[in-house]
Amino acid sequence: MNLSLDFPDPRKGESGDVADALEVIARGDLEGAVARLKAWMEEPESPIRAIRHQPARAGVFEPMPEGVPDQLRAVLAERGIESLYSHQAQSYAALKAGANVVVVTPTASGKTLCYNLPVLEKLLEDPEARALYLFPTKALAEDQLHEFHAIVEAMGSGIRAFTYDGDTPQDARKQIRERANVVLTNPDMLHAGILPHHTKWAKAFENLRYIVIDELHTYRGVYGSHLANVLRRIARICAFYGAKPQFVCCSATIANPKPLAEALTGESFALVDQNGAPAGERYFVFYNPPVVNRQLGIRRGYLNETRRIATELLGRGQQTLVFANNRLATEVLLKYLKDKCDRPEGSVRGYRGGYLPRERREIERGLREGTIRCVVSTNALELGIDIGSLDVVVMAGYPGTIASTWQRAGRAGRRQGPSMSLMVASSAPLDQYIVEHPEYFFESPPEQAHINADNLEILVNHLKCAAFELPLEEGERFGMHRVEELSAFLEELGVVHKSAGRWHWISDTYPADAISLRSVTSDNFVVIDQTQAEKVIATVAFPAALVELHEKAIYLHEARQYQVERMDYGQRKAWVRQIECDYFTDAIDYTEVKALEEFGGEAMGEARALHGEVRVNRQIVGFKKVKFYTMENVGAGALSLPEQEMHTTSCWFHFPPKFFEALPELTPTDRLNALTGLSHALRTVASLLLMCDPRDLGVAVTEQSGEAATGFEPNLHLYDNYPGGIGKSAPLHHMP
Repeated sequence: MNLSLDFPDPRKGESGDVADALEVIARGDLEGAVARLKAWMEEPESPIRAIRHQPARAGVFEPMPEGVPDQLRAVLAERGIESLYSHQAQSYAALKAGANVVVVTPTASGKTLCYNLPVLEKLLEDPEARALYLFPTKALAEDQLHEFHAIVEAMGSGIRAFTYDGDTPQDARKQIRERANVVLTNPDMLHAGILPHHTKWAKAFENLRYIVIDELHTYRGVYGSHLANVLRRIARICAFYGAKPQFVCCSATIANPKPLAEALTGESFALVDQNGAPAGERYFVFYNPPVVNRQLGIRRGYLNETRRIATELLGRGQQTLVFANNRLATEVLLKYLKDKCDRPEGSVRGYRGGYLPRERREIERGLREGTIRCVVSTNALELGIDIGSLDVVVMAGYPGTIASTWQRAGRAGRRQGPSMSLMVASSAPLDQYIVEHPEYFFESPPEQAHINADNLEILVNHLKCAAFELPLEEGERFGMHRVEELSAFLEELGVVHKSAGRWHWISDTYPADAISLRSVTSDNFVVIDQTQAEKVIATVAFPAALVELHEKAIYLHEARQYQVERMDYGQRKAWVRQIECDYFTDAIDYTEVKALEEFGGEAMGEARALHGEVRVNRQIVGFKKVKFYTMENVGAGALSLPEQEMHTTSCWFHFPPKFFEALPELTPTDRLNALTGLSHALRTVASLLLMCDPRDLGVAVTEQSGEAATGFEPNLHLYDNYPGGIGKSAPLHHMP
């Protein structure tokens, strides 16, 4: 086999160079391929900015514990598992000792057995025992059910496991409630479909021994804050039925797994973070697109460069997963690949939220079986769904966090073979900083995952649900709070009534229906294709719908263009028709921020830094038409969609007229433009300092109004991009 690489002139920056090297790596000639990449990196103005090597790692094994029943031991041996990785053995021992356990190891390190082993052992000992598995997505639950069933069927035991989610048929739900030993579900279903009906689940709660929370790292920000309150509610219900289940949490690598698990559950945990699983050799490459205009510092478009590399890989037979950072980038990149790639229909697919469940299952199956050769995905495929062994992962842009980047990279080489991940930097400041300062990425710990379970808006909503489920009692605590003061507020709202020291739910409303765990509103828009017979092709979450489904928008789905002909805001529906066009649309929004209360402030020269509560009003006011490939603006339109309001917290800078006296040559427009640029730069720096995703922070420049204003007095806001705030703006204000 000829493994030589004939690179073209490296200064041309041809993507084929990278593709050749990746192909050779996938075929096993690591040394030769990396030597060529390193030689290319030494050339002037090479787009290769860094190459990092992770050597193969041998596994650390421990004997199968003596307590594992013979029939389970035999089935595991048939599957090639005669001993445990060290982290599996440690988690097993800690659980047997009665501790709650959080396991933190990389992708594909066998975390599933950390909870399946003790759960199966318990169920074989006690057929009445129950376990609850929580996964962030339905797809993960289905994936793990398949794995669990395979072991149970091989044992020939009567253990029964079922998924329970919104897709579960009504006629099957009663049987699951009464018969299931293991219920695999998601936080949304637990919140709205199980806890409010706990009397129907009485037998399950009485015998609940384990609660498993997989993909712990995903429960950050507003989603994690909601889950913490859902877990407070399940703790009340378990106590009511006399159960005290143990928790098993599994996470990809983050900086604070133990504090996060404890904040979510209110329990103490033992940490298992020494990975004993073997791993194949891995290379990580940073690629910065070549400069095409030196005067302006303009580089080749990162989406086009990603397409060039992925196309070369496909042409060489490499199964490839491409990550993009948002839905629009995913669909645009998918179109580029389908336009340029001479592959059988269906071998290049997209994957993101909003695709119908049957489409997503079909794509996952195609990846595992190898019929699909390339998938362009949002972060939806970061999670541990089994998609088989991939040769290469290409990232279009920096994902925003170190933890997420490693999670995506871990999708390559899941079967311990050699692999490579490549990140193509965009022109965004954060991307450029990362690729030009690779030591920051490779030497920094991953980010912390923060929640604010006591966010008042979230807390009160879940307290309503708790009161609906069981009466609130004097002296009871809900998280860190005594319920008396909050219950008095609920009494004023007329939803509870106090009697004999207990607050009883008296409203005829169903409070769980009013709460979405993942967004401001629980409503999704349905996208209806009316090109021929009407059919539903997708769903879009409410916040994204205002951007993607306004009238005259081009909605992209599986690289096809649909024009939105009508949007019904009340019915949450949008009707689209497939068209052929050479552009996509990008919404234009206007954001206004008004300070409601100042928590603190101090002078910074002529300016002033403040922190407090704000009201954010955001409205989609128009859209622009952007041509594929060239990214030219080729048209625009005006819109007037309903304004969205959010109360949150902000760190902001106030600039009085005196601040600008030293800049007399700048017009008000110049000043506003400069501050807008500064706001985006500050968000980039803030995300690095806080080690958070830049999307957690919103930015806005607004003018001071009212009697206090004496001229042009702008405020530059960095605000928490979630209702009620999640604690990002406060540390910004206190930083030196």
